[in-house]
Amino acid sequence: MSRVTNAPASRERRRRRLELAKGFHGSRSKLFRQATEAVSRAQRLATIHRKDRKREFRGLWIARINAAVRLQGMTYSRFIEGLLKAGVVVNRKMLSEIAIADAEGFKALVEKARAALV
Repeated sequence: MSRVTNAPASRERRRRRLELAKGFHGSRSKLFRQATEAVSRAQRLATIHRKDRKREFRGLWIARINAAVRLQGMTYSRFIEGLLKAGVVVNRKMLSEIAIADAEGFKALVEKARAALV
């Protein structure tokens, strides 16, 4: 009986892993074990950083809203509180875009929030 090896499957598995490591520096793209470790780490961090990106964007939107609101003589937290009391439901991304693109519309939102706080 002839000897059966797993060579085709192993070779394909290694080829796929080295393909994922393409673009890595030095032996991390050439040697299987180092490529495996590098790719595993890269995939783990990619997942973590996808989550972080959402957090960073929210922080950016809040910073933009805060800057725009302070020009109107109000703080971010009071502005958000006023919007909630006024029943205005606009997410922070859209508030940020309004603050950048439509100064008059944003000023109207600030006035609505200020009126709801009184």
